[in-house]
Amino acid sequence: MNSPILPGPRTARSPASSVLALLLLGFSILTGCASKTAEAPATEAPKSGGAAPAAEKKLVAVTQVTNWFAEPEHGGNYAALAKGFYKEAGLDMTIQPGGPGVSATQIVASGKAQFGMGQADEILFARQNGIPLVAILAAFQKNPQGIMVHKDQNIKDIAGLNGRKVYVGSGVAYWEYMKKAYKLDAVQELKYTGSLANFVSDKTAATQVYLTSEPFTMKKQGIETEVLLNADFGYNPYANVMFTTESFLKENPEVVKSFVEATVKGWDYYKDHASEIHPSIQEKNPDLPIENMDYGAEAQKPLVYGGDAETKGVGYMTMERWDALAKQLVDIGLLKADVDPAKAFTVEYLPKK
Repeated sequence: MNSPILPGPRTARSPASSVLALLLLGFSILTGCASKTAEAPATEAPKSGGAAPAAEKKLVAVTQVTNWFAEPEHGGNYAALAKGFYKEAGLDMTIQPGGPGVSATQIVASGKAQFGMGQADEILFARQNGIPLVAILAAFQKNPQGIMVHKDQNIKDIAGLNGRKVYVGSGVAYWEYMKKAYKLDAVQELKYTGSLANFVSDKTAATQVYLTSEPFTMKKQGIETEVLLNADFGYNPYANVMFTTESFLKENPEVVKSFVEATVKGWDYYKDHASEIHPSIQEKNPDLPIENMDYGAEAQKPLVYGGDAETKGVGYMTMERWDALAKQLVDIGLLKADVDPAKAFTVEYLPKK
């Protein structure tokens, strides 16, 4: 049984990588991902008669790989970096942006980075392919992926896509689920390329999107749209999940704890201070306008801070959600029944509310 390729809402939030490539990585490359330590800054010699200053604590150098170019969907991570929360936690943090051709799964599995970002279903597929990733927090309680349609088409549910052109990535798990759940046997499925030109020129067409991005792009062009969120139609894996490997987790629990707590602190800060953080995000992604970031930050608030996050805090995950996702993937033939979702995540390192 092959796991699907999981392109994201743009060209490829989680770059395409074949099952063979994942298998070749295997356990042989999971060598613990040992952390490097940064050199501690030199301390000044004490002045005559004065006490020597305490030596500064060495920072642990770690890297996290996101699932796309810098954007509001990574707001908490960049806030933690900009506000010094990672440094306060003892981490010398590098955020490596994702993008086409960048696989956070492979980079983390190989030990070139300690933390990665993806979707909950990607974690299960990786484990199926012999890469024991573990989710340690989920930034999005509600998944922002969906299908965008022209508003004047009055399409209110997924079944309404039958008989229409839908631009979607091949092998996308949520689309396989939707096709079966809503009997989409009359859809004309076309390859999603990242361009919205075909959608714009054909009012009857639909396309995969992120709620936080493409609808605003269309609005600026005077095109009114609606987004059918996958989460509202039965498929809601945790999104922007931060993960590491079982071996790194076992050998570096304090580093993982520091990373999780600082990242959550960043998301808590970003909630009410997004505009302060956006210039630092734009430094990493100059092509993304500030007004787009402001829109995205506001649109994603209920997705990040709602649900279980309201009472349990940002990043929280439940066994019920992971188990339901695994069963859905088994039902549509994308996941083997012996993949244990209980081993795919932990909330042990999240701050206690």
